[in-house]
Amino acid sequence: MSVGELLEQIAEVGLDPETRGYHRFSYSGADVQMRDWFVRQALARGFRTETDRNGNLWATRGDGPYLVTGSHLDSVPNGGAYDGPLGIATAFAALDLVDQQRDVAVVAFAEEEGSRFGVACLGSRLATGAIDPEQARRFEDRNGVSLEDTLGAVGIDAGELGPDPERLDRIESFIEVHIEQGRGLADVDSPLAVAASIWPHGRWRLDFNGRPDHAGTTRMDDRQDPMVAFAGMVLRLTEQAQALAARATFGRVHVTPNATNAIPSRVSAWLDARAATDEDLIVLIDSVSARNGVEMSAESLTAAVTFDPNLRDRISALLGGPPLLSTAAGHDAGILSTYGIPTAMIFVRNPTGVSHSPDEYASPEDCDAGVEALAKLLNEL
Repeated sequence: MSVGELLEQIAEVGLDPETRGYHRFSYSGADVQMRDWFVRQALARGFRTETDRNGNLWATRGDGPYLVTGSHLDSVPNGGAYDGPLGIATAFAALDLVDQQRDVAVVAFAEEEGSRFGVACLGSRLATGAIDPEQARRFEDRNGVSLEDTLGAVGIDAGELGPDPERLDRIESFIEVHIEQGRGLADVDSPLAVAASIWPHGRWRLDFNGRPDHAGTTRMDDRQDPMVAFAGMVLRLTEQAQALAARATFGRVHVTPNATNAIPSRVSAWLDARAATDEDLIVLIDSVSARNGVEMSAESLTAAVTFDPNLRDRISALLGGPPLLSTAAGHDAGILSTYGIPTAMIFVRNPTGVSHSPDEYASPEDCDAGVEALAKLLNEL
């Protein structure tokens, strides 16, 4: 079965009919449907399936150690059709072409985007011990529902969250296929690239406090308006990021009391910051923390990742020398690499250069190239 046919089976799951974007948040109804689809595909190919203690979904064949592939099923709000599911569909399509005696596994990591509970790659972070499970149990979504209660509602015991070394030690290596999330391949005569590294990145919550008051009767000189402080921070960070060739994004803001005719008492904003080096990221974040009147707390932080050079070079040779790309997008592959598992990524060309958007795209021909490449790697590594 082709990648296109597999993706067509889930094309309506979580789809917004107006924007044509996807809303597949972890453990939502749409996510449950995606997980059911994963299980059906795995069982149809003779795999065993299991949800681990951290909500990650596994399909295994053989006794291991396993050559593992896969990605994630959740999406950002109004996301595209390829970010995550392409890696899962490619895995199943490639397995149709792989030696049936090979001990292989497919994994769908939970809450990769962090769109529901705020921490990206949460399933892989929990499994590798990169995040405190007690802290994770208290995470809440925007409706105030905790991760602990959410997991209980789908039959997962949140008391079991935490490091899973026995499972991870049975991974021989991990290869993730993912749509390229930028223009690294858009203007290159190659449908695929091999990942070289992942930029350091993180998420921070910033709280700007002020004094609530009337929008009409309060003179401008008498105001303590946190929105003004926030707006100034956005401009300063934008300039700093441009100077460092880094990235700084405020994509989520909460205003209290959020009334048109009231001066806010508080503005809470979430910063996504990324840079080519750990040192540049520190410079960028220090420019925020040095500002008085800003309460700042880190929600996640990932250091720079350089993928296993031996595995990377071997894959590159097997695939005929495709381009090597560094990416500023975070992935579960980066978390596993930091843990010490030999890890690699294959990027599939995105001619739009757009991701986290309905405009995200990969051609059927390029998707097929990804399947052929993964099948070759699964057979020959």
